[in-house]
Amino acid sequence: MRKQVIAGNWKMNKTHTEAEDFIQTAKNEVPSSDQVESVVCAPFPFLQKLVEETKGTSLEIGAQNMHFEESGAFTGEVSPVMLNELGVKYVVLGHSERREIFKETDEEVNKKVHAAFKHDLTPIVCVGESLAQREANQTMDHVENQVKQAFEGLTDEQASKVIVAYEPIWAIGTGRTATSEQANEVCTHIRRVLIDFYGSEVADEVRIQYGGSVKPANVDELLSQSDIDGALVGGASLEADSFLKLVEAGKHE
Repeated sequence: MRKQVIAGNWKMNKTHTEAEDFIQTAKNEVPSSDQVESVVCAPFPFLQKLVEETKGTSLEIGAQNMHFEESGAFTGEVSPVMLNELGVKYVVLGHSERREIFKETDEEVNKKVHAAFKHDLTPIVCVGESLAQREANQTMDHVENQVKQAFEGLTDEQASKVIVAYEPIWAIGTGRTATSEQANEVCTHIRRVLIDFYGSEVADEVRIQYGGSVKPANVDELLSQSDIDGALVGGASLEADSFLKLVEAGKHE
């Protein structure tokens, strides 16, 4: 059985003091990592402190992005080497806000996935359709293309370790949530795409999260679905109590 993974994505929120307060509240309350994987993806300035604060606990720290190069003239960017040295374990790649606002391409996301594995980081790869694409019945084709390009060139072992986050863009931060059936339908399709690429044994190991206005009130229903193996959570991960409720839900699935 695939272990659930609950990842909070703070985006560009919190001060250093607020981040530390959150971690002090949450770090000793999350369940054992044998039961559920708990991850906080924080802004770059907080990562070193949060990694230090969570040592010896079951709460892991992730980054929200990275460059695919190890070093160079890329002002303002952060490399996988830097993240690895800090002790970061996860990195979110290809979030819709990165794709839309900062014009990241599928090719760049693929390069970042390869760089993550080279430096012992677990990639959380985001895919998802816009409202216009869903209304035009293009959801499956669009998501399938994103998945294929993100996984291009990965070995079976690498592919099995990727975490895919299905996040319909129309449900991110809008208060609208895909029904559990809608979410699971796309997650099931993602797994079928991976079966075509890698076979059922590898595809069955890949964890597929749902993201998009996930909160304690709807997380149980979402996590009960056959192909949803966790959640990538924005707003509801900003408060420690809310985040812990989400993690607790993951433990029971």
